Amino acid sequence: MFGLPRSTEIKKPLPKKAIFDRFKPKPDDRKLFDEQINRLVIVAEISPQTLAVNASLDVSAIYLILVSLKTPECDKKNIVLLSKLIDQRMLFVLQYEDTVRLAVYRAERVLVSESKSLHEWKLNLRGLDLGAIWENIIAEIGSIDLTKGKSLDETIIANECREKLKKKIAALEKKAMNEKQPRRKWELVEEVKKLKNEMEEFSNG
Repeated sequence: MFGLPRSTEIKKPLPKKAIFDRFKPKPDDRKLFDEQINRLVIVAEISPQTLAVNASLDVSAIYLILVSLKTPECDKKNIVLLSKLIDQRMLFVLQYEDTVRLAVYRAERVLVSESKSLHEWKLNLRGLDLGAIWENIIAEIGSIDLTKGKSLDETIIANECREKLKKKIAALEKKAMNEKQPRRKWELVEEVKKLKNEMEEFSNG
């Protein structure tokens, strides 16, 4: 799976009932989880025990969790719930029918990859230790460029802010286009300019 060596493969079910009984999530969280998720299985372990790789200070193992979905979408709340309930570095393989997306929780945000068929996915384990490998996997999922000198967390937060600004600019431009009053139209155009300057600062920062 994902082009990983056979030595990393495991098959350990994570029964939903056991998770609920142990961690006792709120009723609404449990209901959403149950509506969207069919079953969970640990399918791979990337660690010094399964590969010739060193642990880092904060990462001793990375687990791939196959999440079989009942619905095409998986609410990000479910990923947050699992990530907070289980204190491990986990890469979630969200499978619905024959398509798969990868998801991970980092910097208090859920990053989700594009959708591909399972056989198209291949994980590149790049890095001198598990900490570096983990960060590179996250960067690949989130299409994050780590060559600009910022930390991974800083880049994730900056990218999110940039996306929010892009959506806000698009909405204001549409509003300005439809505005009939010249003064209000001018105000909206000025606001768009201001937000575009903020975007420029993000790109240069």
